[in-house]
Order: sequence, then structure tokens, then C-alpha cells
Amino acid sequence: MRELCNLVVDLDERFVAPPDGERGPANSPAGIEIVKGGRADDATLAWIDQEFGGAWSSEAHAGTTVLARRAGSPVGFATFDPHGLRFRWLRGLARERDVGLFGPFGVAPAERGSGLARALLRRALGGLRERGYARALIAGVGDERLVRYYSEAVGARVAERFDVAALTAPRARTVVMASGNGSNLQSVLDAVRSGDLPIDVAGVVANDARAFAIERARTAGVESVTVVTWNRAQEARDDYDTRLLDVVSALRPDLVLLLGWMHLLDERFVRSFPSLLNLHPAFLPLEPQRDDVGLPDGSRIPAFRGAHAVRDALAAGSAWIGATVHAVTPATDRGPVLVRKPLHVETGEDEGRLMQRLHAIEHQLVRAGIKRSLYER
Repeated sequence: MRELCNLVVDLDERFVAPPDGERGPANSPAGIEIVKGGRADDATLAWIDQEFGGAWSSEAHAGTTVLARRAGSPVGFATFDPHGLRFRWLRGLARERDVGLFGPFGVAPAERGSGLARALLRRALGGLRERGYARALIAGVGDERLVRYYSEAVGARVAERFDVAALTAPRARTVVMASGNGSNLQSVLDAVRSGDLPIDVAGVVANDARAFAIERARTAGVESVTVVTWNRAQEARDDYDTRLLDVVSALRPDLVLLLGWMHLLDERFVRSFPSLLNLHPAFLPLEPQRDDVGLPDGSRIPAFRGAHAVRDALAAGSAWIGATVHAVTPATDRGPVLVRKPLHVETGEDEGRLMQRLHAIEHQLVRAGIKRSLYER
């Protein structure tokens, strides 16, 4: 049985910041500047996604972030007091008024063991103390080595334990919608079979009879595999959308995944399935109203929305692309971001090679995005 722990730290006088110039446990290692906590900018958030897997920037965006830099480049961060998070392990102690939330928190591999992690940790906990919290909650810790680390570093103790299987129960009855090769569908099917994803793929719906996703689903023994094609010359768009909605509704899904689905869904469909996730092959902004997005190097590119994001990015000469898993809303590719990761375009790289590298990122993000959606139910 795998567990997650919530740890609690008493925010006593240990976390009072020392006067300027006075050495103390919250001081940074030589050559590193620790910037007082504030709102993380887009370049920092994109660096967090690039460095730590893509799941943390939206959490950092929701709180105050202490940032460490070496020679002007980020090498570590610690976020505190985020608001609006919906994880299931934040429904107990986290709701008590004197408890402030710590995390996420990460240090670049080259700086680990330097003392930077403890300095960031103490700075962030000190920030919570300054805001009037008496205790800090370090939430969702799933590694016993980290439990020991927090205990030794700041006297954290286990306050709550959660069975991961219980956090994701009941298993989500899932429908995948795909239009092409289905490599991301295969990634999901493989993760379900290995026990890494606690969902049941009850159906796969394709809108192209030639889509290899169909063969992948049948080979995996998916219960229902349906092809719902649209002949534009013979059927009105509204009629097709109604037929598609009827097919998916009949499968009674708890979760609908759009993995390479190439048909724009109408508002009726979107509003019929509250748990509806899309994988989009671009690095989308955390603020859905924006039409550009910041990258780890400080540059900005358009938010390549729409059906041909990679091709559009290459045509524009963009130095970056990426991938994002987001909740679907009636506004195309503007739903809340669950996970995302940027990918730098190599010099002279063609679309085929770029897509190969992008698919490897997509497979990781799809699994992470599904897990996050389950933890937030």
C-alpha cells in the first residue's frame, strides 16, 4: 500500500529572519542570490516546468515564491501560501486557520548538497510565520527519504497519512477520443496495465476509420471501440455533434480524454462532461486570456492554439514548442492548465524529428495530468 503524508512544522522563533548581514541558517550559499518571496514571473514558471517535470508551475503561480539565482539564472525555488488548490489531501488540517501551506519546492541537481535547499525551505517557512501562521503544512509527501529530510531540517512531523488508492477511488471510467496514430492512447493503456494509472478505459472513440488508435484499442481489449465519422457533404455539423455526444454519453464516462482528437467539440459536448481533458502540442500560458507565453530563457512566443500548433510554431520560426494538458472549456485551448512542459527546437530540426521528441514529453504529461485530475476530484 502506497501512502502520502502531510507533515506539520511549528513556526517558532527558529524561522525569524536574521538581520541584514548577519549569518544564519536561512542565508544562501556563496555565489547564490536568494530573492525575497514574490509572484513568480513567466520565465521562472517556465523554468520550473522545464526542470521539475511540468506539474508545479500552476501551484507556484497560486502562491508566493522565493527564488534562488546563480549568475542571474534560477537554480532553486520554494513556494508558500498558495491558494485555490483542490488536492484531496488538503481537506483536513490544511483548512485550519493557523495553518499555512508550503510547497512546491525544488533545487537544480547541480546545487543539491550545497545547503541551498535548507536555505530556501527556511526562507519560505519564515514567510509563512511573517503572515501570522502558527504551523506550516508540507503536503503530499510520498517518499520516506523526504519525510526524514524535513524532520531533520526543520523538525517536521507526520500529521496525516493517506492511502493513494483511496485518494483516487473510485477508479474513473474513462473514454479516450483520438483521431490518429494513438501513441498517447497507447501510453495510457500501458500505464493502466502496469498499475501506474488507476483508471479503467471503457471506450475509445475515433472519427477516422483509418486511425491506428483503433487497432491499439482493440489489441488492448478495450470494451468499446467506436468510429464516428462525419461526411460534411451529407450531414449537418449540428447533427454530427449530436450523434457524437450520444455515442460518448452512452459509455457513461467519469473522465473523457482528448488525445490527438482533431474535431472541434461544440459547447453542448463540453458542458456534458465536467471531467474533460485535452492534450495540446504547445506550451500554453497559465493565464488563459493571454495570447503569448513566457519561456525559461526569458523570451516570449505566441500561444500556439488550434489544430496545427507544431506546424504553426515551425512556420513562425519559434525557438520553442511544448505540450500542455488542460481542462476543456468552450473557449478553444484556454482551459485551466494541469501540467505543461516546454521543448526547445533544435537548429534545422524538421517536423518529423521534432514530433518524435515531443511525443516522449506528451506521454509523461498525459499520465501526470490524469493523476492530477483524479487527486482533485
